[in-house]
Amino acid sequence: MLTIKKAGERREQEANKLLPGAAGLLMLALIISCRVATPAQILESEPLVIQDDFDRESVSRAVQHSMDYFAKIPGDRVIAERPRKITAREARESLVSFLEVMNLWDEPGKLAQAIRSRFDIVPSAVEQAERDILVTGYYRPVIDGSLTPTGPYRFPIYRKPDDLVESPGGKPVPYFSRREIDVLGRLRGKGYEIAWVKDPVELFFLHIQGSGVIRLENGRTLQVNFAASNGRPYTSIGKILVDEGRLTAEEVSAARLRGYLRERPEERERLLTKNQRYVFFRFVESGPLGSLEIPLTPGRSVAADPGYFPAGALAFLVSRRPVLDDAGNLAGWRQFSRFVLSQDAGAAIRGPRRLDLYFGSGDEAGGPAGFMNSRGRLYFLLRKKTGVE
Repeated sequence: MLTIKKAGERREQEANKLLPGAAGLLMLALIISCRVATPAQILESEPLVIQDDFDRESVSRAVQHSMDYFAKIPGDRVIAERPRKITAREARESLVSFLEVMNLWDEPGKLAQAIRSRFDIVPSAVEQAERDILVTGYYRPVIDGSLTPTGPYRFPIYRKPDDLVESPGGKPVPYFSRREIDVLGRLRGKGYEIAWVKDPVELFFLHIQGSGVIRLENGRTLQVNFAASNGRPYTSIGKILVDEGRLTAEEVSAARLRGYLRERPEERERLLTKNQRYVFFRFVESGPLGSLEIPLTPGRSVAADPGYFPAGALAFLVSRRPVLDDAGNLAGWRQFSRFVLSQDAGAAIRGPRRLDLYFGSGDEAGGPAGFMNSRGRLYFLLRKKTGVE
């Protein structure tokens, strides 16, 4: 999935960058949730060091997307009850205040001081024991495809079926399973196909990511984004292979799973259909779009459970990210910290101790996203009600 070109000084430069990488509902790292890199107690240091390892432009862009979201909802709407009650107005005012201190970006010490004076830095959980979170990664794959079922392009990407219904709570009523759709052909010939691809494994990973780019033979690209799901549970095939003793937890990565599925086509149907969840797509002009229907920003947007993390809000993330070698293999881990925004959600990203970091599009994003699986801490930045201005 990834080839990182590094040499000499370039190798160190690239190792210190989080390569961009796509939206989602079902995240690639969820396939490999059985493998977790747990760093030493690097997250327990006090006081918290506020230092951003990424670029100014990306955080400005991500903040603006969240402000666009808040402009469309009532200010008194409660967007979170945890870690404390937060309204849309409070979250938006926090973003405005953050933009005001961005002129200090090139002076990290002064920026950190301004953040501490203007904002309450609120841990993601009240209880100390619940503050460690698992941070994984997702991205937007680029897949060869066709708008007609010709030659090798035999595997359909479906739009949302007309007879898929949602409950009053907005959740889909359980629909056909992956086996019923892909093996038994329950949707075949009903006109729901929007494109076709030639690789069923890549199609499966597209479902995991929730969005992607379809590259046509004439070079044109089309963006597809999550439209709906079949309302059935997600199952990790990585965990299945570990439980069956076919892979060790240390072996599991997105690239390893791809290889396993291609090397053993006789097992492919059994494994893929274990994951009953199925995703339906739509074409979008620009994307990827997260659950808030705003564009995601590589390295800045995160997916989280909106029941525990205020949607659209500004936060500060501390964790470790993978460092890859020339062949795209995991070579080590490097601590990082940065401002992020909660702009997406995922069916398998549930509870107060899960977070998924969006890496961007293509193979250069897919490599690190596939390995990203580490402990971290998240702190929300909320403007002080009686803060120093």
